Amino acid sequence: MTVHPPSAGRDSAPAARAPTLADVLALPVLAAGQPQVVTGLTALDRPVRWVHITELTDPASFLKGGELVLTTGMPLPEDAAGVRRYVDELTEVGAAALVIELVRRYHRPPDALVQACRARGLPLVTLARDVNFLEVTQVVHALILGNQADAMRRTQRIHEAFTALTLRGAGPEDVVRAAAEMSGRTVVLENLVHQALICEPSGSTVEQALGDWEQRSRAAGPGDHTGVGGPEGWLTAPVSYQGERWGRLAMLPADGPVFGPEHVTVLERTAMALTVARLIHSTPWEHTAHRTALRELAEQRHHSAEHVRARCAALGLPTEAGVFLAVLVDLGPGGAGAEPETRLHRELRSAGVPALVGELSPRRLGVLLALRPAQPWRPVAERLGRTALALAPGAIVGVGSEVAELADSARSFREAARVIEATPPGQPLPADRSFHELPDIGLRRLLYALREDTRIQDYAERRLGRIIDHDTRHGTDLLATLGHYLDAAGNKTTAARRGGLSRETLYQRLRTVERLLDTDLESGERRTELHVALTVLRVLRADRGPHPL
Repeated sequence: MTVHPPSAGRDSAPAARAPTLADVLALPVLAAGQPQVVTGLTALDRPVRWVHITELTDPASFLKGGELVLTTGMPLPEDAAGVRRYVDELTEVGAAALVIELVRRYHRPPDALVQACRARGLPLVTLARDVNFLEVTQVVHALILGNQADAMRRTQRIHEAFTALTLRGAGPEDVVRAAAEMSGRTVVLENLVHQALICEPSGSTVEQALGDWEQRSRAAGPGDHTGVGGPEGWLTAPVSYQGERWGRLAMLPADGPVFGPEHVTVLERTAMALTVARLIHSTPWEHTAHRTALRELAEQRHHSAEHVRARCAALGLPTEAGVFLAVLVDLGPGGAGAEPETRLHRELRSAGVPALVGELSPRRLGVLLALRPAQPWRPVAERLGRTALALAPGAIVGVGSEVAELADSARSFREAARVIEATPPGQPLPADRSFHELPDIGLRRLLYALREDTRIQDYAERRLGRIIDHDTRHGTDLLATLGHYLDAAGNKTTAARRGGLSRETLYQRLRTVERLLDTDLESGERRTELHVALTVLRVLRADRGPHPL
């Protein structure tokens, strides 16, 4: 059953946490009377909202509930039936406790009173020594009013903090983090299908907070109003956007005091701040949640395997008994129009493949596929590649290899990144395939991936620099001749035909090359070294348009 505590920020500031019966009995002014709890020992956490001194036979008519009733015992009825009626009326009005002084009329509590209080669950406290009831009233009321003033100041600070967050355009992660810090409790933002989009743990780990999230969240009740409910006693508040509820906040209980009015204030102000943040930040928050989870996986920023499983499972990704595959989509400088993440996710959902889809860097999307153990991944990657190419015709799709553990998916992401890095723009796709994978990376593509490494550049310059300088000074094309020769694997007849040269001219040019480079072109090892250097040069010149090499 869901209980709805008073809401903060609607008609008035929330009430402070009232002192409990145990708090009041520990005050020196009452402790001096040697209080003894005769009945209701388990109810010492009852809040005391006021103190009422009475010598009337019917004090309940002057009470509103939560009062600590002080009496000398003088007005108690003589008969057991009258005592029961007296206790019944106090119980029904909601009195916090009955305190009777054993100094004037009684020196031990009447048996009828003890039995009636025990039967109705009303705490009965006796005082063995004389106590100034007026002083008790003054001290307790000062404590209550002081708590209320403190609560109002804390509430004001809460409102100011969330107002500042709203004014600076804070994103949802900042807002939820502030709620967790102010409340000292774990706070989770979820959508309507009970997927945890943001989790800010406090006093617990992510895996403890999000374990079996969907099942626990559904058991917590519908969450249409701010309230405490469910078997775990979550405090929840709905989050709306443009008049419709799209999710809710959950504040999880912790060791220590139960939820109080300030927790309600924090959660409701968080919900308001999130509504404003949704107006400011147009990116769907499901995308933000997927992006955060993917970056944690790809960059191995998760704390443990249990941490990453709990976070991904809370987003609806199957994390057990399957295999995982990383796919990167480089959209190119032109991008892919509006919401490519949504379109890719929709395509995968229509294929029945659970996945996380998010932007890992500008114009690069990451996809983590969760596949059944026997499910072939190539048809899924092919469908994903075709969709990406339809979104952005110049897109490059790189696929890693399968991993059995979710925490190991960083390796699949690294492999997919190597594929992307080794794929020049405009690189032809393999036949009947819309994606690239590791086996596609040959020498030229490997060197393309390493093209910005100065060691590679220096290698090419040291091997071929003298020929390039000679061609530049004398207007020759020895480098092109060497290229034909190396591409023909040392076959001079083929090299002469490709270069449109006579065999004698080819021989002469090759001897000049050998002299300039001080090398033996008949050596297979030397030819390999030169061919690698020439491939590096071609890669470095690839963006300059057609070239004789």
